[in-house]
Amino acid sequence: MLVRIDTTEAEPIYVQIVREVRAAISRGDVKAGERLPAARDLARSLDVNMHTVLRAYSELRDAGDIELRRGRGAVVQERAAVHSDVVRALDKLLEAGERHGMSLADIHSALDERGTR
Repeated sequence: MLVRIDTTEAEPIYVQIVREVRAAISRGDVKAGERLPAARDLARSLDVNMHTVLRAYSELRDAGDIELRRGRGAVVQERAAVHSDVVRALDKLLEAGERHGMSLADIHSALDERGTR
């Protein structure tokens, strides 16, 4: 699994790692039941602090994307398929956000605000 980060980006590194792992899962590069790289190994390959990777893995665990197992590491969870209508709506949302200069973090914040109604 290839994870790329941009240290010049305003978005925190752990958020970039979360985004990259989710993208790898959605592309099918990493399938349910497969292990992610050990936090120490991923941190070393990205030249970041191990706690940054652990924070990303914790976010993914809390969202139900992965399971953290002692002695087995981070394992990708089985997820229900996203309905095609939702995928199309998300594509439109991302395109609109890009047109208006919104970052992914801005879009997430807007979704969080709207989701609490």
